[in-house]
Amino acid sequence: MKIVNPATEEIIKDLPEDTNTSVKQKFEQLKAAQPSWHQVDLKDRIQILQKFSDLLARDIEALAAVLTSEVGKPLQQARNEVNGARARIQWLTKNAETYLKDEVMTQEGNLTEKISYEPLGVVCNISAWNYPYLVGVNVFVPALLAGNAVMYKPSEYATLTGLEIERLLKEAGVPQHVFHVAVGARAVGELLLELPFNGYFFTGSYKTGKYIYEKVAPKMVPCQLELGGKDPLYVADDIADIKSVAAGTADGAFYNNGQSCCAVERIYVHEKIYDQYVDEFVKEVKSWKIGSPTEDGVYIGPLSRKEQVAFLEEQVADSTRKGAKIETGGHRKNGSGYYFEPTVITNATHQMTVMREESFGPIIGIMKVKNDEEAISYMQDTSYGLTASVYSSSQQRAEAILQQINSGTGYWNCCDRVSAALPWSGRQHSGFGATLSHAGLRAFTKPKAYHLKS
Repeated sequence: MKIVNPATEEIIKDLPEDTNTSVKQKFEQLKAAQPSWHQVDLKDRIQILQKFSDLLARDIEALAAVLTSEVGKPLQQARNEVNGARARIQWLTKNAETYLKDEVMTQEGNLTEKISYEPLGVVCNISAWNYPYLVGVNVFVPALLAGNAVMYKPSEYATLTGLEIERLLKEAGVPQHVFHVAVGARAVGELLLELPFNGYFFTGSYKTGKYIYEKVAPKMVPCQLELGGKDPLYVADDIADIKSVAAGTADGAFYNNGQSCCAVERIYVHEKIYDQYVDEFVKEVKSWKIGSPTEDGVYIGPLSRKEQVAFLEEQVADSTRKGAKIETGGHRKNGSGYYFEPTVITNATHQMTVMREESFGPIIGIMKVKNDEEAISYMQDTSYGLTASVYSSSQQRAEAILQQINSGTGYWNCCDRVSAALPWSGRQHSGFGATLSHAGLRAFTKPKAYHLKS
């Protein structure tokens, strides 16, 4: 398997992919090692994962460089990702005892009723390339804390980072055969779906998630899917500072080159402030530096995958054919690397794919609406349901709108953010199940009810 630098199109490294034999061997090793890992005291497992976080801090410059080289995100954004992962680990380890220890529900006379949270066993984590640290720690950290063994398959576009994660987990004290990395692309993923794992946790596209769900359903084991989104954002007419809102929402749409599940993917703006908002939004986008992700000050680097460039070109072409205006961008950048100009499309309609199909790149459609009711109708017009955002001076107004949107997360005066204290979950084609929060810790357990009578 060839690891390609998306900024230069040079081959960084050749890696041997796992085979049917090696994948089965790793699975058997995990299965044999998991019971003894579960017997390790929870406090000791917590200390090991806290040490893993410390090692991420120790090696952050090297880890960020590897991440940038294979994924293409600007170096500072790579550092931000590692630090963001550490913040999530801190919350998960701090709260693991509270939500994973036995829970006494009733104590009456000689009767005790309690819940014990047992590990699932050996779980399979098929992860994503856009935020390998963040989406990875959402799964493998709580899985390990709960006493599971983990087969971690990083995306083929973030395999070097996956191997760095394995190295540091084992340096932190995770036993040799409690965490393994499966190296490879789709063929290796197919092999994992054939094995008798006790749970599957996938982050990626709706198409692949649907395939995995259908494939593993006969096994009758937990399967959680964190899939894509077409996340809407509405800017109401009562916002106080149009310039700052435009800048903040532009960042929500284009951070990490728009390659985020919870990135803003479509914007609706009240007609009273539409022109001023668009003007400020375009100014902000035009101010960004585009270039090599290793250069200081670069905000937009290359896309991680070559094929996404052509997909974005088609979204631009579809929009212009149907009457949209390209305010800035709209083209691939000449020269080597998978670069695409940050693109702002106005006069957008729901007949355009840019407002309906996940873009996962530096492109945004902006649409004028007459009132809240019209904004709500467009925000609801989707098969996805990950996040939704409302900018308004009134919390009551914003929450009244968000309550009508079928999404796992609602934002008021913010967007494109995740908190370890809150469940991260999708609805409809954005998936199901939850990571993070107490729900995410217990997602990797199977509760057992005890009726104890003395």
